[in-house]
Amino acid sequence: MSKPLNSIDQACEQACNAIAPAWPLDQSIAVNPHWCRTHLPLRSVAARMAVLGGIQVFPPRALVKQAWQEGRLTKAHVDAALQSNGAAVEAGLQIAQCMASLDQPAPVYQLPLLIDLLDNDPLRHTRLSWREAITHQVSQTCAAYFDQHQADWQPERTEGLYAFWRDTLAHDHGIGLLMGLPQLGKAIDALPASAKDAEQWALHKLDFPADVWADYLESVLLTVQGWASWCAYLGWQARLAGGSDPHLRELLAIRLAWGALLLECKDDEAAQHAFAAVKKAWRDVRLTIAEVELAMLVDEVWQCALEQGFQSDLKQQLTDGLKHTPSPGAVPYAQAAFCIDVRSERLRRALEHTDASIQTLGFAGFFGLPVAYTPLGTQARRPQLPGLLAPAMEVSDRLVPVGGGHATTNPALDAMASVARNTRLGLMDHWKAASRWPGTAFSFVESAGMGYLGKLGQWLKPGQHDRERDDLYGMPTRYRPMCRPQLLGLQTSDKVALAAKVLGAMGLRSGFAPLVVLVGHGSQSANNPHAAALDCGACCGQTGEVNARSLALLLNDTEVRQGLLAHHIQIPDSTRFVAALHNTTTDEVEGFDIDLLPSNAQTAWTTLQKQFDKAAEQVRQERAPALRIKADTTAEQLLQKLRRRANDGAQTRPEWGLANNAGFLIAPRHRSLGLNLDGRCFLHDYNPEQDPTGEVLELLMTAPMLVTHWINWQYHASTCDPQHLGSGNKLLHNVVGGHLGVFEGNGGDLRIGLARQSVHDGERWVHEPLRLTVVIEATQAAIDRVISKHAVVKNLLDNGWLHLWRLSDDGLYQYQQGLWHDGSVSTMATLAVN
Repeated sequence: MSKPLNSIDQACEQACNAIAPAWPLDQSIAVNPHWCRTHLPLRSVAARMAVLGGIQVFPPRALVKQAWQEGRLTKAHVDAALQSNGAAVEAGLQIAQCMASLDQPAPVYQLPLLIDLLDNDPLRHTRLSWREAITHQVSQTCAAYFDQHQADWQPERTEGLYAFWRDTLAHDHGIGLLMGLPQLGKAIDALPASAKDAEQWALHKLDFPADVWADYLESVLLTVQGWASWCAYLGWQARLAGGSDPHLRELLAIRLAWGALLLECKDDEAAQHAFAAVKKAWRDVRLTIAEVELAMLVDEVWQCALEQGFQSDLKQQLTDGLKHTPSPGAVPYAQAAFCIDVRSERLRRALEHTDASIQTLGFAGFFGLPVAYTPLGTQARRPQLPGLLAPAMEVSDRLVPVGGGHATTNPALDAMASVARNTRLGLMDHWKAASRWPGTAFSFVESAGMGYLGKLGQWLKPGQHDRERDDLYGMPTRYRPMCRPQLLGLQTSDKVALAAKVLGAMGLRSGFAPLVVLVGHGSQSANNPHAAALDCGACCGQTGEVNARSLALLLNDTEVRQGLLAHHIQIPDSTRFVAALHNTTTDEVEGFDIDLLPSNAQTAWTTLQKQFDKAAEQVRQERAPALRIKADTTAEQLLQKLRRRANDGAQTRPEWGLANNAGFLIAPRHRSLGLNLDGRCFLHDYNPEQDPTGEVLELLMTAPMLVTHWINWQYHASTCDPQHLGSGNKLLHNVVGGHLGVFEGNGGDLRIGLARQSVHDGERWVHEPLRLTVVIEATQAAIDRVISKHAVVKNLLDNGWLHLWRLSDDGLYQYQQGLWHDGSVSTMATLAVN
């Protein structure tokens, strides 16, 4: 008798809904791999992941022990963590028990799947385990199915992923021998024709109680988590566009059908024993998870204790900062608006130290433009905004003559440049195709060998080349200086409304300096599949160049400025906006479209560029020790080293990206001015007095705060469980499908998360896995309104996925389960008991 279809549907959907998306390499953004489970308490998720997938969520005890031995973790931190945890207080957990846990091996909690217990023949040590073989087969099938860019010969995909896998398996005569199952070919004939039928067929064979299905199916998906995350991304994009996508559900059917296939192949006494054992193991899965959750209480305490060290220092710095009141002062001669990225904190601090008459601002690096960008003469449309959002506007290049002094476009010139670019790209494609065609591969390398030797020579002896402008690839040199990205298709009223919204969110409605610089950021590296992940942790793997340049042109538009008067925003005629890019590998700052500025603004930019250069020298010296560059290196030598590092094809650590991020400050700059936050804090300027309705606060808590949480948890997960939630060793990476992701070696699952080299320097972890501490200056009522209105925010806070503090003139207050307290041990203990 078949299972009720609606119940199977619900179980399959529940399992699929637990998988977070993973973006492709060329649009890489940081994602919390547990994002779809944040409606549950953190310790509950940690227990589920351990039982269902053998996945580590809390910091490994060896890492905690090292922090203790090095003095970064103290008894005071552990005491505070114990006092603030209600479950620990209730259980009577003591510091001695916590210390004892550090010397105990981490328990193994993972429940077996049917394929694990069926794999019991005496010769199994001579081959791949069935789990490994199945993961490899499913992964190779997915790689072939989803690849639309790398292979020249493309397979037929019209029937869907499940049908493609079924056909591939039917023609794969080696998989049965590889698994020690010569009869597998006959069993394949029993596979149902559709994915839904396969779900029914497999669950009927398993004959589990219905209340176990969803947990078991989630465990099954976790064996191919990389591809499941890719399919979840396809579903995420489809939902943003108002549709749906079937691939994750089909992947689940494939992986589920494999277990039923093996039962077909081993219909003997051993199979019955295995079947009985797996049913027994999963019969009380909820009880098992509950027991593991209780056992992990000590790990939750250690997580909190690690965070106490960072938080106590941050609290001390912010409290000291409350003693200083801002002086009104004169209008600064320049304002520089940086992305909130932690790498900007160092440069902002250095720039302000270099010249106190420069004001810096922190703002989301896509500069509030919900756009997609299409380079001139191409169809390569890409999003330029956080992955949580869908583009609502379009940007493309328009050619504006150099030195014209104003942004007047020429459609005829655009057309000429498009034709020229398409011609060159076509020739390049033919040249590339010649190198891939099987019959000419060796002759091509032989004939083009000198060219390849030149490229190889650049890696053997890296030069100091500037960051390449990939958006101009294939564009003839004569047109490149004229290419300027601009917003398209908007009426003047729409442009005005957009400008008013951006300036309001930036907190820049008045007090404009003569020069306002919009500083995006991007990285520079060679031979790096994960390069986009260093460009930005949020904006679909893109630099801030396109957004900054588009916004600068918009805000310099005379008609837009006139329209802003109706929004009570008056930009002085003498003020000019300039776009720039901070190269986070070398800490150089490059300006754009300077030739369009009037002469006085060009002179001001030249002066400001010198200040940027001085500040950058300070930042490079500060970063040098972490990159293992000698402290006595001169400023010029250090810049040369960093430039060579950026061009070195063998360099696995061009920069540390957002490693060691731990805090997010949403407050006026004067609260953190002069504080050395060591490149660990995201900084977003926010003045509650300019936001009486709380509209901007709501935007910040539901967009940048979620984005920084994603970044924080990608680094956390890649450090705590690099095997399951990191992408492995860069030296072994092979790119899959041109941009889908990487294999570590030539197979296995698609790898997600950060490479080991991004969080480990070869000797120790450089990222400390702390949950993000968010500090907001706003009234308690305003913050509480946002929390009560948005379930996703409330879940993150009440379930322990991040910390929230409120900053005010009289001190700092911490949010805990809907209540606010002053953070003292006695208060936390009282709250924990209650």
